Amino acid sequence: MPAWRLLLGYVRPHRWTLFAGAVLALVTGATGLLLPLVARGLIDDLAHHRPLTWALLGMSGLVLGNAALGGLGSYVLRRTAESVVLGARRTLSSYLLRLRISALDRTEPGDLMARITSDTTLLREVTTDSLVGLATGGLTLVATLVMMGLVDVVLLGVTLAVVLGAGTVLGVIVPRINRASRQAQDAVGVMGASLERILGALRTVKASGAEYREEAAVHAAAEESWRQSVRAAKWEAAAGNTAGLAMQIAFITVLAVGGARVATGSINVGTLVAFLLYVFYLMSPIQQVVGAITQYQTGSAALARIQEALRLPAEPPARPASLPSPGARPAAVAFEEVRFRYGDDLPYVHHGVTFAVPARGMTAFVGPSGAGKTTVFSLIERFYDPESGTIAVDGRDVAEWELPELRSAIGYVEQDAPVLSGSLRDNLLLGNPGADDADVTRVVRTTRLDGLVGRLPQGLDTLVGHRGTKLSGGERQRVAIARALLRRPRLLLLDEATSQLDAVNEAALRDTVADVARSTTVLVVAHRLSTVTAADRIVVMDAGRVRAVGTHRDLVAADPLYAELAATQFLAADD
Repeated sequence: MPAWRLLLGYVRPHRWTLFAGAVLALVTGATGLLLPLVARGLIDDLAHHRPLTWALLGMSGLVLGNAALGGLGSYVLRRTAESVVLGARRTLSSYLLRLRISALDRTEPGDLMARITSDTTLLREVTTDSLVGLATGGLTLVATLVMMGLVDVVLLGVTLAVVLGAGTVLGVIVPRINRASRQAQDAVGVMGASLERILGALRTVKASGAEYREEAAVHAAAEESWRQSVRAAKWEAAAGNTAGLAMQIAFITVLAVGGARVATGSINVGTLVAFLLYVFYLMSPIQQVVGAITQYQTGSAALARIQEALRLPAEPPARPASLPSPGARPAAVAFEEVRFRYGDDLPYVHHGVTFAVPARGMTAFVGPSGAGKTTVFSLIERFYDPESGTIAVDGRDVAEWELPELRSAIGYVEQDAPVLSGSLRDNLLLGNPGADDADVTRVVRTTRLDGLVGRLPQGLDTLVGHRGTKLSGGERQRVAIARALLRRPRLLLLDEATSQLDAVNEAALRDTVADVARSTTVLVVAHRLSTVTAADRIVVMDAGRVRAVGTHRDLVAADPLYAELAATQFLAADD
């Protein structure tokens, strides 16, 4: 889709205010076009010794009216442009929040952030300077040429010859502006991605002594953006100077030809002065049109980057689903010959995974690293879709569920237990903002966060820092578990959710999970023997396949891999 059609799509909701601003701009231009005619009348009045009062009053009124209308029109257009930017940011941010995880895996978050911030900002100038500027400047240019033709056709022909010559030069310059602007915006995206990558792991960067190397990468991206922006500025300056030079040549040419025509008596001095004023006045719409064209090249590059983001695979929009009611029946889960890989160029993670988990109780997934345990949870949540096979929740293929309905039934504690910037209360209520204080207090006590809350200066309203940096690893895990429990899930997924807890807290939370398993379905990826032996059933995975299912006692006797894991890899502290 061409950039101008994309731009019209963003402008359409604001078309009437944009039209009003354009009308005001045109009226401003029209009042300006009357000034040379009033000036010609003033010169005639001087030549014939007529009173100048009315002519001066008329000129003053036109000047004041022109200023007032121009200011109002500028405000309306700028306000509309800001509304266009707001609409674009809303559209893009809403879409990015619905991106499929597979699309996010292949994209740099920092680059996506640059598209929301930097690229959408360029729409402001494109709306006013390009879209409106081209329309109003073009109409004003045509009107000015018509008025010049009414004053003197010969001098109009001289002016047009100069303008057309400048237009030919601009036709060569404009495509170069587009290319440089696109490359500059791409470099801004690379710089944003580099910064996001570094700031997201700044402790690791510092501990590795890699500040200077990472600094060089950011600087290289910044310098590339600078280089391309300077290149675009060079061509924009060339375009602007071409227009300015054309006007100067036109003025000199008109002055020479017009002077000769005054000398021969073909026109009078008043006509020459009026035409020269129109030549001066012609500079503004020409520069407006040239500026609109050059700005459009910059804007079209930004629009292309925004559209690229809007073409990334995303989940369908859907209204939020209500959370399960207290006492809702637990969910059953079944995998049938599931094959999956994270990309067409990557090896398979699952090779026909099959197992069934009945409603209620705890099921533990164990196996060597890379066996595909965490991927089981990602597929249940539909962060990814399997290449073949079926995944059912409550006997219904997850592909048939509405995503909000499916996820509202699940509580998920990720392996790294992420905590968002904000207060502790914000993090706990993330999945259930309607939870009352009694529910929050109960869950805080259940997950042994009450001691932490008591120590914090503002209790639950204490800010936890970027990604929860003010909390320990174990505290972040307990926050993530509490957040999941507040959702009253029918299915609870715990991916190594107690790996960073000390023995006392781990034992307490293990008892909590066991209690939850009496009324819901709990799936855990576990590496601690105490957690595994407490499970009602154990699914042993190896190299993307399920090799055995049973209890701890049965598997130690029947499965050599599980026996080895139990003897060597589960934590010795559980003996």
